[in-house]
Amino acid sequence: MQNTKQISESSQCDQAKYEYKKSSYTEIYKVLQTLHQNKVLCDIKLETDDGGVVFGYKVVLASASPYFLAMFTNFSEKNQDQVTIRQLDSSALQIIIDFIYSGKILITEQNVQGLLPASNLLQIQEVKEACCDFLQAQLCPTNVLGIIALADLHSCTTLLTSSELYFQQHFWDVAEGVEFLSLSSEIMVRLISSDEFTVPSEEKIFESVIRWVKHDLESRKQFLPQLMEHVRLPLTSKDYIWKNVFKEPLLIDCSKCKGYVFEVLRFNLLKSEELITIPYDIRTKPRRPGSTPKVILAVGGVGKKGILVSTEWYDPTINQWQPGPKMITRNLYGGLAVINDSIAIHLGGKNCDPTFKFGSGLDLSSESPRWKHTYNMFVYRKHLRVGVINNYIYVVGARLAIFL
Repeated sequence: MQNTKQISESSQCDQAKYEYKKSSYTEIYKVLQTLHQNKVLCDIKLETDDGGVVFGYKVVLASASPYFLAMFTNFSEKNQDQVTIRQLDSSALQIIIDFIYSGKILITEQNVQGLLPASNLLQIQEVKEACCDFLQAQLCPTNVLGIIALADLHSCTTLLTSSELYFQQHFWDVAEGVEFLSLSSEIMVRLISSDEFTVPSEEKIFESVIRWVKHDLESRKQFLPQLMEHVRLPLTSKDYIWKNVFKEPLLIDCSKCKGYVFEVLRFNLLKSEELITIPYDIRTKPRRPGSTPKVILAVGGVGKKGILVSTEWYDPTINQWQPGPKMITRNLYGGLAVINDSIAIHLGGKNCDPTFKFGSGLDLSSESPRWKHTYNMFVYRKHLRVGVINNYIYVVGARLAIFL
């Protein structure tokens, strides 16, 4: 009998698949850069108002810019090999086109004012953000107002916020400069109305408004009432009012501004009458740079159900008491102080028999404030008084508890 080996029929194999992905596109971009630099195979010429011409490839530009994508796919330019782009200079356009091919860009004081509007128009967000970062790092009293105008014009929200804050913190240094006189009326009103100014006195705000209006009197005197609405004249000194405000011709010749002057007189008269409530409006509200809204804080105490663990604060802006976070433990006869208008410190007190020496803190500026343990005092105290001088907490008096 002959030995034979039977080979079983193999099962059908699955179709094989192999996917290869290129790990880097560096070489491709090197070739594109070389072709672009030598103007080889370019299919579009971009002409600017100054007569400059920048070469490129439609497909590459469309892949990097929503502006070019719309231009080369949905509009008549898709069939043209030369396009004119208005409101851009050729040097800024060339730098941005080079960035598209190389991924590198050098921003300087000389080119940033051309690159920012160009990147905004072409919707190349990376370059726009890089320009904003550069300008923010360069902020100083001599250029901040120009940066504010530039940020406002091109919708650079973060840069606008930071530059306006810088202006508020360095107001008098900026207002003394020539650049201040070139502010638009819209920006001037928005800045003057802010509560965040850091100035030695409200007199400086008044003087800056008068100086700005007089710089171009015929076209700007119409904005004086709108600006004076936000100058807090009632907060200036009586002596300054008599010597400067009452003698200012611009105010005398403006009927609405006269009303603000009479308001100052009434305000000073009411201040001398203890029983009359002083009316509240924007011009009697002090500017408070960097501060949190003022509230009245109530902590612990005794209620119908005994010693409390609650925190409440009264907000005068809405005329209501608001509930706050619970204390760490029920407390009575403790001491309370506030540091930097934002941190509440509670010390000592008692809960039934025990008397405390520990402290707890509450960050009122936090989005979700809660009481946390802080440092303990040396001794147990109740009925104490707490004060703050130069950010140092002082504890005065108290009934001491002695534990044996």
